[in-house]
Amino acid sequence: MAAAAVARLTAATTCRMRVSGPVTAATTSAASPVTVTLGDLPQQKRSAATATTTTSSGGSPVVVEKRAAAATAAEEEEVEEAAAVAALASAWREVQGAGDWRGMVEPLHPLLRDEVVRYGELVAACYRAFDLDPASKRYLNCKHGKKQMLPAVGMAGAGYTVTRYIYAAPDVPLPFGVGGRCSCAGKSRWIGYVAVASNREAARLGRRDILVSFRGTVTGSEWLANFMSALSPARFDPADPRPDVRVESGFLSLYTSDDLSGKFTCGSCRNQLLSEVTRLIDKYKHDDVSITLAGHSMGSSLAILLGYDLAELGLNRGGRGGRGGAIPITVFSFGGPRVGNLEFKRRCDELGVKVLRVANARDPVTRMPGVVLNEAAARVFRVELPWSKACYTHVGVEVALDFFKASHAACVHDLDAYINHLLDGGAAASATTTTLESWRWQMAAIRAGEWLQTLGI
Repeated sequence: MAAAAVARLTAATTCRMRVSGPVTAATTSAASPVTVTLGDLPQQKRSAATATTTTSSGGSPVVVEKRAAAATAAEEEEVEEAAAVAALASAWREVQGAGDWRGMVEPLHPLLRDEVVRYGELVAACYRAFDLDPASKRYLNCKHGKKQMLPAVGMAGAGYTVTRYIYAAPDVPLPFGVGGRCSCAGKSRWIGYVAVASNREAARLGRRDILVSFRGTVTGSEWLANFMSALSPARFDPADPRPDVRVESGFLSLYTSDDLSGKFTCGSCRNQLLSEVTRLIDKYKHDDVSITLAGHSMGSSLAILLGYDLAELGLNRGGRGGRGGAIPITVFSFGGPRVGNLEFKRRCDELGVKVLRVANARDPVTRMPGVVLNEAAARVFRVELPWSKACYTHVGVEVALDFFKASHAACVHDLDAYINHLLDGGAAASATTTTLESWRWQMAAIRAGEWLQTLGI
């Protein structure tokens, strides 16, 4: 069934594969966030045809023929684009991972790529709206109100209505007394938002999409949470704690810690998310619903934790969104680290939480935590080793990218670089021998740090 669905999608979007040359970032306009490969091509072709006719004599047969050809090409483009939209509405389950994206990742199917880019832009909106000015009254919060947020960052046509802002406070003390000197240490800060597709967007997507978007690491305490590589039991379901299901303690702290003193907060990040998502599920219980969780870096970890939490508690059951009464939960992860151990991965698979990981081969964050104790160390010849429960494991299906710029090394983890590389078709990157040697030393330092942390030093 998955193969047949992929064949239908391929037939509907063959026109996108015929487009030659790289696609620039300018194609991701706010007015057409999905049709990134074809959105501007009809206008470009029409303008080229107009330029040709103006240089020819007004009434010559050549001019008439070119005008007719241009009109025909424009009509074909519109028909093909409409077919692609219809394909998304009819096969959205496959795009959301119902078949584990078999046949859609290598090579990356144009329709899936467009959806990945669209959700990446909705995550990038978090960075654009985040206030990092210490002199601002909204410091470490969103610059805009819920109704103005998406239009203010250039995404007025995204087709979503923001329903709630999400705040998180990691219960992680900064070292060397830094927290005592920083008024924002341990305080809640804006981490993302919950949104729901409008009626028009729901018709285009084929379902009512509930979106949760998370930004990545920005503040010092968040960076410290990233490097807390100790595994802790999640214990999200009180009736069945599953102590063998363990996740990184820093991410767990960010997800579950309360800050009752915050101006905008109301309970932990977890409580805010569960209450809002369940409210939206109940509101649209008569619609076909999907739950999409998207995040970059640390935000992707929170997205995976939320997806597991919703499924473990059974909060996605009882709606029309999925077969058998379960609303599908899909995570789009950009440059995300490992979140939990092998048992955590197994449980996510059992619960049907679908994760599509977009990962740059040169991004060190995607290799952490668990630089040493990871998937490779958990088994030998398919035999599970005694320490496998202490090994970190990635969840889901990977979309592998490979890009690097020697003049801008930080781009390997930059979200905009991820999006632009997807639009450019995933061309391979190159690096100098000196850069690669420096990279090896960096990875060696990370491994040494993990060993010291494991030893309690």
